[in-house]
Amino acid sequence: MTEPAPLDGVRVLDVSTILAGPLACQILGDFGADVIKIEHPKYGDNMRGHGRSKDGVPIWWKEISRNKRTVALDLKDPRGGEVFRRLARTADVIVENFRPGTFERWGLGPDVLLEENPGLVLVRLTGFGQTGPYSSRAGFGTLVEAMSGFAAATGQPDGPPTLPAFGLADSICGIAASSAITMALRHRDRTGEGQVIDMSLLEPIMAAVGPGPTVYQQLGEIGKRNGNRSTNNAPRNIYRTSDDGWVAVSTSAQRIAERVMELVGHPEVIGEPWFASGGGRAEHVDMLDDYVGGWIAQRTRDEVIDAFTEAGAAIGPVYDAKDIVEDPHIRETEMLVEVDDADLGPLLQHNVMWRMSRSPGEIRFTGRDLGQDTEEVLTDVGMAADEITELKENGVIR
Repeated sequence: MTEPAPLDGVRVLDVSTILAGPLACQILGDFGADVIKIEHPKYGDNMRGHGRSKDGVPIWWKEISRNKRTVALDLKDPRGGEVFRRLARTADVIVENFRPGTFERWGLGPDVLLEENPGLVLVRLTGFGQTGPYSSRAGFGTLVEAMSGFAAATGQPDGPPTLPAFGLADSICGIAASSAITMALRHRDRTGEGQVIDMSLLEPIMAAVGPGPTVYQQLGEIGKRNGNRSTNNAPRNIYRTSDDGWVAVSTSAQRIAERVMELVGHPEVIGEPWFASGGGRAEHVDMLDDYVGGWIAQRTRDEVIDAFTEAGAAIGPVYDAKDIVEDPHIRETEMLVEVDDADLGPLLQHNVMWRMSRSPGEIRFTGRDLGQDTEEVLTDVGMAADEITELKENGVIR
């Protein structure tokens, strides 16, 4: 018998767009929060237009906005702002990602919202934070992927800096924001105090890239691009198999490195003094890559994986979407699950991000149409039917 979901009873207003904020709120909704997605009545969240569609139905939207009721509300209109304040009085969390000062111009700044709801957690998610020289700049994941050190560290040594082909910075920030929110709720539960969370896209991915700034401060060194190799250990690379597959090998642990070299037929290097540390092995990376890559190139991907697995060495195949969908471990452990969708039928989605034995999360429903729940939500907070009708007629809501 399981307990209620961990965030059951928590109400979240998702006023954010594109990815980082919506992902944070998706995670909260997956674990029981009543998430209300607020969008402009005419334009909606631009996320509705991101990614592929089927028969005009946006596929990504179905996941990023699952477990969220949708309200179409014009916050720029003073009447819409007043409706939002009524909603905010009932909320535990608000997540917004407008440029600094925007909420204040609309009369929805922290001073107003926290005065009316002292226990509110207000998350302000921007590219560069609420203060500092860059605070007013437009902030997107691409920009902070470049500024965080990620692009400079990624790519081949003789090639240009490389950006990810997906929303890496936004995703890291969204997951970090969900953690920050639960910390703030814990503080609120102890003290009754709400607070403002100043969350930038830049800081979480800077932390993920690693200690480059500290190394520079201490040693004056600037890291260089190493392709798929590592300066911390070797062999560590992507290798091609005889059937044109690819596998990734990692030897972060000393014993794993020894097992790899025994497997590929070069146990003699294990006794070399330089082999005893990851850094020492990295200094001999060309030789080690030749040994490992040459052995792998003579075998199919399945043969290589079976041999490494039997030897207790670390290896992983390079997967595309088809491989992910067909992988028996991913399916058996339900990392991907099918959910019913009114538009697309059985819809495969990423499951909730972690399993909790007593209070698990779940996908209750998929992303909904613009304004699908406006009347229901506004009725819940005490608005009369004639008020709702008037706002709809004036384009304030949909």
